[in-house]
Amino acid sequence: MDSSAPFRLAQRAARIRPSIIREILNLAARPGVISLAGGLPSPDVFPVERIRTAVDTVLRESPREALQYAPTEGYAPLREWVARQLSQHQGLKVEASDVLITIGSQQGLDLIGKALLDPGSTVAVETPTYVGALQAFNPYEAAYASVPGDAEGPLPEALQGVRDARFLYLVPNFQNPTGACIGEARRAALADAARAAGLPLVEDNPYGELWFDAPPPRSISSHWPEGSVYLGSFSKILSPGLRLGYVVAPRTLMPKLVQAKQAADLHTPIFNQHIVHRMVSSGLLDDHVPLIRQRYREQRDAMQQALQRHLGDRCRWTVPGGGMFFWVEVPEGIDTMARLETAVAAGVAYVPGFAFYADQSRHNLLRLSFVTVSPEQIDRGVGLMARALGLSH
Repeated sequence: MDSSAPFRLAQRAARIRPSIIREILNLAARPGVISLAGGLPSPDVFPVERIRTAVDTVLRESPREALQYAPTEGYAPLREWVARQLSQHQGLKVEASDVLITIGSQQGLDLIGKALLDPGSTVAVETPTYVGALQAFNPYEAAYASVPGDAEGPLPEALQGVRDARFLYLVPNFQNPTGACIGEARRAALADAARAAGLPLVEDNPYGELWFDAPPPRSISSHWPEGSVYLGSFSKILSPGLRLGYVVAPRTLMPKLVQAKQAADLHTPIFNQHIVHRMVSSGLLDDHVPLIRQRYREQRDAMQQALQRHLGDRCRWTVPGGGMFFWVEVPEGIDTMARLETAVAAGVAYVPGFAFYADQSRHNLLRLSFVTVSPEQIDRGVGLMARALGLSH
């Protein structure tokens, strides 16, 4: 053993790998590069003044409580607010005791992996799926079963083939990366098929409030609450820097999630929870979220126009009804990962699609984000991308 490096990594450490999206964001940070890569909310929609007011109020009215250690489960008034919202808007019958406040919904994924996965356990996932979920489950040595689907989402009849999986992971609302939203009938069919197969559901909903044309249907979890875990986040509607999310789980599972969180960090920062509760309980979201939707809708429309202008009928995509992403299929034979360096050198960055596959990845796909760039930058960036991919007129 090298005495200058005496640490021996656990075998699972080999499964912990850097996020390709984070690596691409580093490339996109070069001066002059238009980034269509990041899944970041626009900083222009952060409610800075409302956050400042909430911070001042918390420090003035409840500093001792907000700066102290706190219960692992989270700040009770915030948990109660989450429970009311989900009961009113997602069709879930939720009490505060069913809610665990986490450090973003990403921690919720980690806790689920820690509590439910053994080495070699299978996780059923959409095709494609959120790369951050794969990162969360990989350290627990998960195997994956990719569930085939169509434009409406995973096929319910395919769940019989993955019935031995520990759970099915889904992002039903404006999915990352595809932007797809599963319809009401398909949601009910998926829940029925999952129940019949004895396959629990993990429903991740960070984008549901970012709808442009019509709100998405009620949660899949509402069709089978005792067999579902639901994750939500404040990152996309307030600020990711606050790092607040939540998990709603059946009472048979919740104690283990709480214990797993205690071992990780004792509790989510209570100061941030006080701040967020001050804002949401004042009705902030009622007037703030519509402003986000309006801005993102305009940028969504700008990207649709740019794609049509620069790629025309040479590529395929679906216009998302919400969220932050376009999923673009370029002609066979064009490897979007191989062309990325050329694109960045030309002044634009995107995310190659292969990163979103648990297995059987495809190389002629890419993800574009439209929320952090102006319409003018979107048009220029898509034009640069088209040339880098060899698809310009």
